[in-house]
Amino acid sequence: MEGKIAVLGNTDFVMPFSALGVDTFAVEQTSSEITESARKIADENYALVVVAENIATKAEDVFADYRDKPTPCIIVVPFTTESEGYATQASSRC
Repeated sequence: MEGKIAVLGNTDFVMPFSALGVDTFAVEQTSSEITESARKIADENYALVVVAENIATKAEDVFADYRDKPTPCIIVVPFTTESEGYATQASSRC
């Protein structure tokens, strides 16, 4: 399967991924910025979306429409803060 990869998170989270050549979307903690970036990712037909756990809760409404679809595959990853368990719960829905 071929497709584009998007990474959504704060600057520190997305920086290593940008070195790999994937599309990165650096956002701060504001809900409007996160929602706007999540909508842009959803509209661009990415095959894989990697989302920082601390951002995922604020992007959940946008990505909820894709929960039962094969693409994009949305993976929530804990980052520098202590995991809140959201990444584990999100992966059990796949």
